[in-house]
Amino acid sequence: MIKQATRSLAIFLLIVSVGFMTPTLGNGKKLLDKETFMEMERVGSPNISPDGKQIIFTRTWVDKMKDRYASNLWIVDVEGTRVRELTHGNWRDSSPVWSPDGKRLAFLSNRDGTTQLHVLWVDTRDVAQLTHLERSPGGLRWSPDGKQIAFTMFVPDREQLLPVKLPERPRGAQWASPAVIVDRLTWARDGQGPLPVGHNHVFVIDATLGGTPRQITNDKYSYSNPEWSSDGNTMYVSAIRKPDAEYLRGDSEIYAINMKTLEVKALTDRKGPDRGAQVSPDGRWIAYMGYDDRMYTSHLSSLYLMDSQGGNKKMWAGDLANSPGNVTWAADGSGVYYTVGERGSTQIYFASLDGKTRKLTDGVHNLGGFSLAKNGQIASVRSSFKEPGTLVTFNAKNTAVVKELVDVNTDVLDGVALGDAEELWFTSKDGLKVQGWLIKPANFDPAKKYPLLLWIHGGPWSMYSVGFNWAWQNFSANGYGVLYTNPRGSTGYGQDFVNGIQYSYPGKDYDDLMAGVDAALAKGWIDERNLFVCGGSGGGVLTAWIVGHTDRFTAAVSMRPVINWHSFVGTTDGPNWYNQFQKYPWEDPMEFAVRSPLHYVAKVKTPTMVMTGEADLRTPMGQSEEYYRALKMLKKETLLVRMPDEFHGWRRPSHQLLQQLYLQAWFEKYRKK
Repeated sequence: MIKQATRSLAIFLLIVSVGFMTPTLGNGKKLLDKETFMEMERVGSPNISPDGKQIIFTRTWVDKMKDRYASNLWIVDVEGTRVRELTHGNWRDSSPVWSPDGKRLAFLSNRDGTTQLHVLWVDTRDVAQLTHLERSPGGLRWSPDGKQIAFTMFVPDREQLLPVKLPERPRGAQWASPAVIVDRLTWARDGQGPLPVGHNHVFVIDATLGGTPRQITNDKYSYSNPEWSSDGNTMYVSAIRKPDAEYLRGDSEIYAINMKTLEVKALTDRKGPDRGAQVSPDGRWIAYMGYDDRMYTSHLSSLYLMDSQGGNKKMWAGDLANSPGNVTWAADGSGVYYTVGERGSTQIYFASLDGKTRKLTDGVHNLGGFSLAKNGQIASVRSSFKEPGTLVTFNAKNTAVVKELVDVNTDVLDGVALGDAEELWFTSKDGLKVQGWLIKPANFDPAKKYPLLLWIHGGPWSMYSVGFNWAWQNFSANGYGVLYTNPRGSTGYGQDFVNGIQYSYPGKDYDDLMAGVDAALAKGWIDERNLFVCGGSGGGVLTAWIVGHTDRFTAAVSMRPVINWHSFVGTTDGPNWYNQFQKYPWEDPMEFAVRSPLHYVAKVKTPTMVMTGEADLRTPMGQSEEYYRALKMLKKETLLVRMPDEFHGWRRPSHQLLQQLYLQAWFEKYRKK
């Protein structure tokens, strides 16, 4: 038995180390093999100049030597005739923002080993580092006259909770690190680790000389989303300046700060968050986002309008398919443009001051990083099933005429066959209509049968889209059909759809997923003997739930899952998950038990691999270990894969690729020939 187990493990590791053989198709086209992962690049953060003539963007690539992502700034004219690199180096330049006169760019860069604020003169490409801060700045905003830049930064609290002092340490002695004292509801955050005591504050700095920033806020609250008034005399921010702020579930308000006296005035006061103030060009109006808190497990935001003093509040655009994003005023102050992710696509809308809204774009695509110039010219990054991300431009007056400017992956995808995607609408067990997409194998032959992979999104309040996904196309290249859906609870279909898992997750979303598999099988080309399932985070929860409720899948991989709600809610990196239940775990432990995949582990018959990050603070590694240990105790077929030094979701490119290879290896191990 030991020899047989050793042989199986050796075969499994051989598959991982070698990867799939991806042959060339008969028509001379290639398939998307694992080598392409490290060659793919991304364009992002498009920012169009105020005059609408030039677009700055980031170009992100894999630094193979350091196993990390690096990015630099590039610029292109709206005619696409000249593309130039503005910065160059194995570091990360990000968050570019044009100055009001269009002559300079503010951006963040970690070129000296720490993230600092820099300014670049576009004509000469000279760069000045304005800050030398201990902690990273963010949320860059130019003042209307271009003389200052506002930003936010974390400021530690030096006050000791329990002031104690050890005896004098002997010279050369190596004592242990001091104790960590915690008195907060949230003391760590995924992606960051332990959080020092302190708050996020607003600063301004001279945009030419830099120097010591001026701190605008200085109290026991955290601030975000700084926005200048049109005359530069007021700063608008979002914050929770209330007693017991950490218990208020994001009940933020919008505040106005007098830049001379630093007096703070609240402009909103309802129960529910208000955030993201955007000031009209004439300074009269403020657009913002928020909602009335109805104690939903997840709320969609609406678009609101008020005057600059906080009066005449009204809902401007409500009952949306999803929360609005990229809210931007038209140059003439006639209204705002904003994006909405809906039914798998992202489109641009316009809301006029008289309350009328209209949809400006249409099509099967995602528009990301939307940026607007004074003349109505728009820059965005467009993505679709076979388009990883192209920098495009068009005018708000005629959005049908789109000019493609920069595609950084034509070299990688040249001559590569990608799988065709088909939209599916299907009916769940209780009659609910659900949307999904089915990607065919790249070498599809209607006379053959193919394995199917159901890939489940996390969140669970998020939306799968029509955007390009390398992992899915790589599975397509290896002869798999890939099904991905937006079960109830997903965003993009309105608040009622989101509420479909209110206090019942997992639940009927399982029925939605199974209906999706049935709809895919009805296409006739899927091998019912070879159904596979995987997902990460919320998708990992549902994967573990699925194998505890059905044995129709041949193999499964649960990545970064929640397995035991009772132990999870007290150890994750924030308290909000308590709100997903009607009572606390010490009040009704059975509710937490029956909604936990661990409760059904004895019913699992499907070979199930568990994958986790060792530094994960969102769904801590102990969750995966609980499930793996239970599966092993029951002598189920399983493996535990731990990614070293990884938080929730892998940061390192090699680990991202390893996830794909482990998935493929596990499924191939159990695939029925």
